[in-house]
This record gives sequence, structure tokens and C-alpha cells, in this order.
Amino acid sequence: MRRSVIQGIGAYLPEKILTNNDLAAMVDTSDEWIADRTGIRQRHVAADGETTADLATAAARAALADAGMPAESIELIVLATSTPDNTFPATATAVQAELGITEGAAFDVQAVCSGFVFALSVADNFIKSGQYDRALVIGAETFSRILDWTDRSTCVLFGDGAGAVVLEAKEGEGTLADRGVLATRLRSDGRYKEKLYVDGGPSSTQTVGHLRMEGREVFRHAVVNIAEVMDETLKQVGVPPDDIDWFVPHQANKRILDGTARKFGISEDRVVMTVDRHGNTSAASIPLALETAVRDGRIKKGDLVLMEAMGGGFTWGAALARW
Repeated sequence: MRRSVIQGIGAYLPEKILTNNDLAAMVDTSDEWIADRTGIRQRHVAADGETTADLATAAARAALADAGMPAESIELIVLATSTPDNTFPATATAVQAELGITEGAAFDVQAVCSGFVFALSVADNFIKSGQYDRALVIGAETFSRILDWTDRSTCVLFGDGAGAVVLEAKEGEGTLADRGVLATRLRSDGRYKEKLYVDGGPSSTQTVGHLRMEGREVFRHAVVNIAEVMDETLKQVGVPPDDIDWFVPHQANKRILDGTARKFGISEDRVVMTVDRHGNTSAASIPLALETAVRDGRIKKGDLVLMEAMGGGFTWGAALARW
């Protein structure tokens, strides 16, 4: 069986850090209020003129270096983002050009915070089909550009960043011992659009718009939906939760992460959490958390890693991979 093996990982965070105290000088909030309700202490914000493509390219270069592969060997780039540089072309093509790649395909995937799981699934299926042998999967966001900085219920939550993985086709035995992506499950339900959305767009308002969210409703759906899709993913390949070495969730809110882990019976010491340092970086949050845990030695070759996310749409999904 062809497997999509993760051969390299990279990340990039903008230099500027915005702390909770910094935000308290901008809106009616406090470090204590933000930390207690979200677990966030700080987030990174892109510099003026620093685009999503810039962040994505930096993360991609780091992932390629980690994999020891030249950029020209990449045949496919799937970039998950809700904050593209332009309405079109796809931001992935800007990354492709910056890396000097002139062959293969590059395109964006838009599933908001679930974007990385969706992009990973897309690339995995291209590789399993035999169409491509090497792919870059990137999650990159500059959410600071679509926030209403007077709305304390949303502006305190999000940050900017990018993470990337290099996938390579390898022959496996078709068992759970194989390295690579073992299973993915994707879901969406458009009835809940107005619970989490941006109030602008080329076709509707001819503006970029700002992020709007009904936080309590998102929380209520998130814990139920995420646990359900995680259960489906594990049952698809017959893996009990106790066999998971690391749980790497989308870094939305510490309360959601704690609730999901508790509902699924995953102990806190097996949860990778970076929301305190990064905030919610949407499609970038899972690869940023993965990179953190790989670099500090927690995630090792052969570990079984479960990833999940939920985003606007609603979209949600999970992926299981052996590192």
C-alpha cells in the first residue's frame, strides 16, 4: 500500500508578539480575563507588508530543509488558508514561484481552522492514487488582517503563523505499523455558517470584511463534533484511544481542548498545546503545534499522532498518522 509519509516539518512565526497586556491597552480586557477564558497569553502578528505567502514560504523552506529535499522535487503544493494574498491567483502559486518550482500543481484549500486537516487529506489521496510522489502541505494565516480590533470577543483569540510538512510516497505493508497517514475523516455542515464567518467578500460586499463569531455556540458544537469525528477516524482503522501517543488538536481555546480530551479519555500529558504562545492561528495551528512537539523531542519516529480541527462553515475533521 502506498503511504504518505511525513518526511519533514517546518514553521514560521512573525517576529512581532502581541501580549494580553498589549491588548488591554487597546480594548476593554485584561490578561487575567483572556488567560482564564482561553488559555492564551500572547500571539504573533505579521509585520506591515508581510503576507500569508511570505509566512508559508518560510515554513515550506524549513520543512524542505528538515526533509533534506530540494524544492524542485516537490510535485504538489496544497496550501490551507482563509487569508490569501489575493482573491486570485491561489497563494500556493506564489509559494511555488518563490521556491523556484515550475512543474506539478499548486492550489489553495479553504476550510478555515480545519484547513490543514483538509489539505493533508487532499494531498494524501493524490499520493495514494499514484498521481504524485512528493507534496508540500502548508497551513498559513494572517488573521490579524481580518480582525475587528475593537471587538474584544474575537481580537484576543487569533494570531498569525505558518506550518508545513513534506509528504513522500512510500510502500507500506498496509498495517497500523506503517509510517505515514493512516486515516482521515472530513465533515461539514453549512447550516451553521453564521456562527463563525467573515462579513465580507468579493461577491457579497466587495470588501474583505471582519471575522464574526458566536463563541458559546461554536464551543457547544466543537466538543461534540470533534469527539465524533475522532471516534470515526480511530474506528476506521481499529485503533483504541489508549494507543494514541500524541493528540495534536487545533489550538482554538484551552477550554475546548480540555473538554475534547476529557470527552475522549485522553490524558493531559498526551495533549500538545501551544495556544498559550500562538493563540488561534486557524489552518496554521496544527502544523505549528506539531513542529513544536517534534523540535522539543516529544513526537518521535514511530509515534501514533491524532490531529483534529473544527472551523467556520462549519467544517471539521481528523487525521491519524504514524510519525
